[in-house]
Amino acid sequence: LVLLLLLVGHPSQSACRQALVLALDVSSSIDAAEYTVQMQGLARVLSDPEVQSLFLSNPDAPIDLAIFEWAGEVDQRLIADWTRIESSADLSRIAARLSSAAPPGGQKPTALGSALLFAARLLAERPECWQHVIDVSGDGKNNSGVDPAAAKQSPDFDGVTVNALVIGKAFETTDEIAGNLIAELTAYFHHDVIHGPDAFIETALGFEDFFRAMKKKLLRET
Repeated sequence: LVLLLLLVGHPSQSACRQALVLALDVSSSIDAAEYTVQMQGLARVLSDPEVQSLFLSNPDAPIDLAIFEWAGEVDQRLIADWTRIESSADLSRIAARLSSAAPPGGQKPTALGSALLFAARLLAERPECWQHVIDVSGDGKNNSGVDPAAAKQSPDFDGVTVNALVIGKAFETTDEIAGNLIAELTAYFHHDVIHGPDAFIETALGFEDFFRAMKKKLLRET
């Protein structure tokens, strides 16, 4: 009877409807200004009332959130370790960390496959969550380390959904060129990066479009 009361009395301690990992590209193709726009854009998204309302929509089964930035094969840095989102204050604290983050500096390649494997290892720390989702952003193709298509063959990706935010380059000379390039990059992410039956891609035309695209993406995947 005592054991039964303990189990019934604390149902929310183990309930987690989703473990969500946000993986942010900080490779050398992203300059300091774009880095700042990306981090502050995500901070704005997590502070947005509509996004916060969705995160907090089921208090009995909250979302666990972790955020890291990635570049080369061994360049993964946690910005926010696993946090159970139970109040707007939890999201505000993470937003503050994002707003104060500094660019890593140095020349760093784009190791998408390594980023996915790092994210999968993070998700393995949250086996109690009902859904496991990786949300990876990037503005280029893998050019270092394990190929992302090969990385996804790991058993760590069983039951994991990988969604992507493809960031196009806004500095191209014409809208037509920019559109063609983002279409090519989107096709690459569709074939090599996203994973799972309900996986999807959101696109941002330049970093100034990051806030809109990330908000739309989070509203869809949470």
